[in-house]
Parts: sequence; C-alpha cells; structure tokens
Amino acid sequence: MVDTQGELILILDFGSQYAQLIARRVRENGVYSILARPNLPAEEIRRLHPKGLIFTGGPASVYEPNAPRCDPAVLELGVPILGICYGMQIACQLLGCRIDQAENREYGRAKVDILQADGLLAHLPSSMPVWMSHGDQVRDLHDDLVALATTPTCPFAAVRHKRYPLYGVQFHPEVTHTPHGNQVFANFLYDICHCSGQWQMGSFIEQTVEQVAGRVGTSDRVICGLSGGVDSAVVAALLGKAIGDRLACIFVDNGLLRKNERQLVESTFLEHFHVDLRVVDAADQFLSRLAGVDDPQEKRRIIGHEFIAAFKGAAKTIPNARFLAQGTLYPDVIESGKALAGEAANIKLHHNVGGLPAELGFELIEPLRMLLKDEVRQVGTLLGLPEKMVWRHPFPGPGLAVRCLGAITRQRLDILRDADEIVLEELTAAGLYRKTSQVFAVLLPVRSVGVMGDGRTYENVCAIRAVETSDFMTADWSRLPYELLAVMSSRIINEVRGINRVVYDISSKPPATIEWE
Repeated sequence: MVDTQGELILILDFGSQYAQLIARRVRENGVYSILARPNLPAEEIRRLHPKGLIFTGGPASVYEPNAPRCDPAVLELGVPILGICYGMQIACQLLGCRIDQAENREYGRAKVDILQADGLLAHLPSSMPVWMSHGDQVRDLHDDLVALATTPTCPFAAVRHKRYPLYGVQFHPEVTHTPHGNQVFANFLYDICHCSGQWQMGSFIEQTVEQVAGRVGTSDRVICGLSGGVDSAVVAALLGKAIGDRLACIFVDNGLLRKNERQLVESTFLEHFHVDLRVVDAADQFLSRLAGVDDPQEKRRIIGHEFIAAFKGAAKTIPNARFLAQGTLYPDVIESGKALAGEAANIKLHHNVGGLPAELGFELIEPLRMLLKDEVRQVGTLLGLPEKMVWRHPFPGPGLAVRCLGAITRQRLDILRDADEIVLEELTAAGLYRKTSQVFAVLLPVRSVGVMGDGRTYENVCAIRAVETSDFMTADWSRLPYELLAVMSSRIINEVRGINRVVYDISSKPPATIEWE
C-alpha cells in the first residue's frame, strides 16, 4: 500500500477522456489521487477518508435515463467536492437544479469572467481563457447556489454551494488549454480541502524499498523481466535498491530490438547498477518461427509464446526464485478493471512481462501499480537511471515485428534499424525528442521505382511516424519542421541501402492507431 500521509483525493470518473489527466494534475500538486467508479457507495467513500472528491466530466447528458450517477448521500459526507463539466451538472441536478441543452454549445476556447475572486477562483485574473466542451448547462440556480463565473453564453460557468463545501466549474481546468487551471486545483486542494502536500516521489521510493525488502525477506529471490523500456527498468532499479543481489533480471534478445538496445541494457544494469542480469540470446528461435508470417496478430501470438518459453527456461536456472516483478502502472490497473474504477473502464487485459501466465507459480510484485507514467520517469531519474533510458519513447511489446510490415527477415530488420536510428538521431539533434511522444520508422511491404546515379532502382518504402499525446489513448500527428524531415529523408535514402523513398504519416488516433500493426 502507498503511504499518503492520510491525504487522498478520490476522483469519481463519469467517463471522462481526461480522468487520468485530472489524477495527474492532483498528484503534481503533491496530493495522492485515485480514480473510482461514479456509483461508489457513500459509506465506502467514507471508509477511505478522502480529503476531497472530484467529479469528472463525461460524454452523457445528466437527464438521460441511463446516464452515470453518484450516490446522492455523497453530498452529505461533508467532504469538499469539485465538479468538472458533467460533474458540476450532476451535482447541481442532485441539488434540484434544472440541466438541459444549451442554446449555444461551447466547444474549444472561451473566456470566463470571474464574479467572485476568492475560494476556488482566488489568485486568478478577472477574465481568463478556458477550455470548454459541453452541449448542456445548468439552467437555473436555487437559493443555495451562487454563481462564481460566467461567459457570454454560459451564465453559470462556475458555482459554489452556500452551506456544503461544493464547487463546480463548467470548463476543464485539467487541460493545458486552460492556462490557469492548475491554480484552480491548488485552490481546491489547499484552501478548501486543507491538504498539506505530502505526496512526493522521494518518499515513495523510501516507502517502497522498505515494503519490498520486508516482503521478500532474506532468503528468497525476485525475478524481473527487462524489456529495455522505462517501466521495467525503473522496477529493476527500485528492487535492486531494496534487495540488492537477490534480484535477478532476465532480458530476452528476440532479434526484434532497436539498434544497440541490448548493449544499452547490459551497460546500464551490469556496469552501473551491478544487477544479476541473465541475457537470453533467442533471436534464432524467434526469427525462425516468424519466417513467412505476415499477419500482425499471428506475429504477436508467436512472439508471446516464444517469449514465455525463453523466460521460463531462464527462470529455472535461478534458485530460490519466489517472486516475479512486473512494471504494471496505474493506467494498466484501471484498463484491466482491477481498480476502484474497474466497472467504468474495463478496456483490456495487461500482461506486462510478455504475457507470463499465472501457472509459472511466482508471487507478483508490482511496485509501480499506483503510479502514472510521468511519476515513473521521476522515480527513474531519482534512482539515477540514464536520461536516455528514462525518457525513451514507448516501444511495442512485439518489437520491430510490428514496424516491419509483411514478412520478417534479418535483412529487412537491419534496414529498419538503420532507418530508425537516423530518425531518432536527427530528432534528438533538433532538440525535439522530449517534445514529442513517440517517433519511429516503419518499413512498408511496398517497393517503388527510383533513380540513383542515372540508374533505375526498385527498393523499399520507409514511413516516418511522429505523434504527440498526453495519454496514448488519443494522439495527433506531430508537425515536425519540413527542414528536419528533409534531413531525415535524405540521410535514410543515402545511407540505408534498400530504401529509395520516404513518406510521412499524418494520421491521428483515432481513426488510425499509433503503431501500424
């Protein structure tokens, strides 16, 4: 369990696409937060002793028959409440206000004028830009509610209750398009909920190290599957600090890694952290099983099966191995339906170490299961992991198999690695690596005619994919400078034998996905 110094903000999620972003904003202000389903009973909320509640937005209309609702008794708990968009509307509806379709919908940027610059809206400009996303609005306020802010088309852009510690905003303070939104959260957390801000990553590391050491004891060992990504790397570094040489890491080289990835993992964990690292050289068995396979789902199935076999073989060589450490994060827990928010967000199952089955017989250790991605990076930095590992862009579990479209061969993988390395080198040189979320090369199952040295060529096409996103659930394509794209294209065509054409992917997610397979 996470020690939060008794400070918890419970976020009732009514289906908002920004729910995790709200949790992130609260935690950035030094207060621990978790998501919960909207209909969590008031008595269960009382037992959690939250310092405050936040009602999120959502896609429904509160007057629809099957719209998500909360337990009305929540309003009687005496716990401060902040309702955002739909969350404000449902709270006002429970108090007897009328909510229906607005005469003028508000989507995008708007300007609010503050009527009462204290409490929730203290320390803010009298007029400020905000992000709106609603087609409904509160139509009337009874005597117990007071308007705090307004827009030309939304007379109740923010409200408070005269007796209950209940506040609502029709705009979205959690998004970056509301520049002063963080001040709204700070006002709610510190001036209204009276939090002291004890949620810090340094304290988390100390608590986790102590908890893991106590659970593992002095004779058992822990196995951690390293993938080269930040999550498993942070888990390994954290457990190494907790139990030292009783941690054994297994890194499976499946022949589908990025260029020099194996060397980076070996140098980091053997030379820097002095971890017991077992490298399984399984490239031949993976590539032989994948020969001639072009269906992406079949690729994933084969890779998952072979990974389990390779991992099991290595694990048998480690005596007294009782525990398996995984890099499960809080979004994984939510999407797997294992959190308080499970009923509202049962999206997919996550198996963070290559789909390792329960019958392996290990007890699970998941030290990051309550952290968001940004917090994991903070932990990695505090533990001394190299910056290039902490801030690495996400990499798919099946590796380059799903970026090398069509049938996989060693030659095509080598071509892809060289092209990908150039893309990342130039992105880093331009100072844009940390400003983009995921950038990579894709080798297409297409060849095109070209001209090189007055001669005809018929070679592969390479696509460059670059996206920006806060949660990877939705993403927009990055507007990389033309000059940068020109350098990437020129270098790839001139330096990578086998490619004579480079294209740029300008698709957003949805309707496309970030990866091509």
